Amino acid sequence: MTAEWWRDAVIYQIYPRSFADSTGDGYGDLPGSITKLDYLAKLGVDAVWFSPFYRSPMADAGYDVADYMDIDPMFGSLEDAQRLIAEAHARGLRVVVDLVPNHTSDEHAWFQAAIAAPPGSPEREYYLFRDGAGENGELPPNNWKSVFGGRGWTRLTAPDGTPEQWYLHLFDVKQPDLDWSSEKVRSGFDDVLRFWLDRGVDGFRIDVAHSLVKAEGLPDWDEEQSMLDGQSGPMWDQDGVHEVYRRWRRILDSYDGDRSLVAEAWVPDPTRLAMYLRPDEMHTAFNFEFLDCRWDAAEYRATISATRAADRAVGAPTTWVLSNHDVVRHASRFGLADPGASHEGIGVRDEQPDNVIGLRRARAASLMMLGLPGSAYLYQGEELGLPEHTTLPDDLRQDPTWVRSGFTRVGRDGCRIPMPWTADEPGLGFSPTGATWLPQPEAYRGLAADRQVDVPGSTWSLYRGALAARKRLDLGRGEIAWVDAPDHIVAFDNGAVRVMTNVLGAPVPLPSGYAVLLSSVDIDGDELPTDATVWLTAI
Repeated sequence: MTAEWWRDAVIYQIYPRSFADSTGDGYGDLPGSITKLDYLAKLGVDAVWFSPFYRSPMADAGYDVADYMDIDPMFGSLEDAQRLIAEAHARGLRVVVDLVPNHTSDEHAWFQAAIAAPPGSPEREYYLFRDGAGENGELPPNNWKSVFGGRGWTRLTAPDGTPEQWYLHLFDVKQPDLDWSSEKVRSGFDDVLRFWLDRGVDGFRIDVAHSLVKAEGLPDWDEEQSMLDGQSGPMWDQDGVHEVYRRWRRILDSYDGDRSLVAEAWVPDPTRLAMYLRPDEMHTAFNFEFLDCRWDAAEYRATISATRAADRAVGAPTTWVLSNHDVVRHASRFGLADPGASHEGIGVRDEQPDNVIGLRRARAASLMMLGLPGSAYLYQGEELGLPEHTTLPDDLRQDPTWVRSGFTRVGRDGCRIPMPWTADEPGLGFSPTGATWLPQPEAYRGLAADRQVDVPGSTWSLYRGALAARKRLDLGRGEIAWVDAPDHIVAFDNGAVRVMTNVLGAPVPLPSGYAVLLSSVDIDGDELPTDATVWLTAI
């Protein structure tokens, strides 16, 4: 395993409840994930990132943590987690786990102790409790809104029925925000980090990393909140958050084995995002500006240039990503009439994407992304070309966004559908009983893993070939040089490889003196077709 592995690693995101079910209850679990590690090693990824598997009431799919040092029975046990880490390491795969530091579950011991204690007590120092406004405290302390919809404050009621203080929750009502000005919170999370580092994890993905610290005085902010947009305001990207990450970096640096931190920070300004990547803070941060690009060549060139320049200024690699558990899968996003225009969930009443065109563009985008220097994250199933489930029945939705938005935003369930492993088995091989916690669309059958692994021309084989060539040619540690090309072509050299992506434009001649190494579509002749990417090497 190489030093500073995070600089060029390709990391595969596992959403545990939807990856592989070993028990037959319809929910994925850690033993199920262990059975698929050989699949991931064969694909050629360097590491796996697990979305939360901690003990939780599952009000927000595990991002409402009741105990950071235990595994929810849905997923298995601490022994299963320890075995998973060992089994992954035995295959040369590093393990990154999710850390959720902005909020806990309202069932966490800290919150339960806080609400059992009176206002002003030491137990309440863990969370953002405030007296209400208005004549009798009947109004919220400020006008902040929840990312999931509705107001961001909920009022407590004392055991005798007396209205009490309010607590802040930028997300669901069952996810109270922690008060990161409290040393109790800071030292508590020191313990959480050490707990998992001692068990051998190689890094942490930090959930909403830009949200921990709120502006002094919690001033009003009139804008609606959305988790999946570049965020500004007194609850996001406050300078005080960097002190937290410097503290965490010192803890990670005290361990052997090159442990790492990756930030989920929806910060639209590349120079602000780069602040999280200074040498004594995070190691990497998701490049959501890249994920947010429309299918537009000029937008890609500008975003790649701006984000790489900002990251180089602090000595950090750029971390590319196209899909995850919070956004519409890019195989569907790129099939919209305005391709890539929205990453919000798509429901049956919305414009339905053309998934054939979307997959063609998704393959091209993925091959372009994997040709860029830096690290990259893949979301489970994108190597199969899975689309969003855009016709999921409303009565099956579980994302709190659906309810809290007044049933106006369908939320993220469509990208969290259980994986299709075997086309001809019940539940497409996800579960030994065929049970699935959300239904799989019929389109998944033809895209099942057993229909694609080692099949020439399949999306799985494209990913495997790209990951192998990327590693062999050291593209992750390379540098890009832009190549003159028509406006609809994204073209750059990375070491010995020339990458060319045709975005929506007419076919263009391939340059003479080059041979095709990889292509997202079959190349018939000497032209790069529309909505296609090619990797070329000099003859």
